[in-house]
Amino acid sequence: MENIALGKKLDKWAIGVSVFVLIAVVALRFMPQLGEDVMPFDIHMLPALHAVLNSLVAVTLIAAIWFIKNKNVNMHQRMIYVSMALSALFLVSYVVYHAITEPTKYGGDLGIVYYPLLISHIILAAVILPFILFTFIRGYTQQIEAHKRIAKWTFPLWLYVAVTGPICYLMLLPYY
Repeated sequence: MENIALGKKLDKWAIGVSVFVLIAVVALRFMPQLGEDVMPFDIHMLPALHAVLNSLVAVTLIAAIWFIKNKNVNMHQRMIYVSMALSALFLVSYVVYHAITEPTKYGGDLGIVYYPLLISHIILAAVILPFILFTFIRGYTQQIEAHKRIAKWTFPLWLYVAVTGPICYLMLLPYY
């Protein structure tokens, strides 16, 4: 049964979270870094973790689509929950990493490939969060037709972000 009232309340939450995350990530570019000595572990392992998390998000998104196309709603929901949890873990780790370290600069010969890929990844990562949340909310509140309409746009963009993140990481790996 659709729960439109709950969906509207959750939409406000989604907008607030999206604005907060966008401000936090942009603020990271202007804040002085805290320094690596504040962490009890080697902070330089986090970019590899980010690539793994994004890769797992891509896998779980593809699995979610496969399950829904095979009419297994329960497994589709589970894969989306896993995708959301992995993405949240990525986001927290990303913020921690960038609050502590300077950005790594690319020094390769493939800048003509790397920079457009990175720029499109960053822009879509910034834009996609509210759409991910709205799509999730529509599914969670059983607004299935609205969920399907927005998911047609959200899925490929979220998948693109999840795939291009690890590609950028692999291209940047020699410069960490």
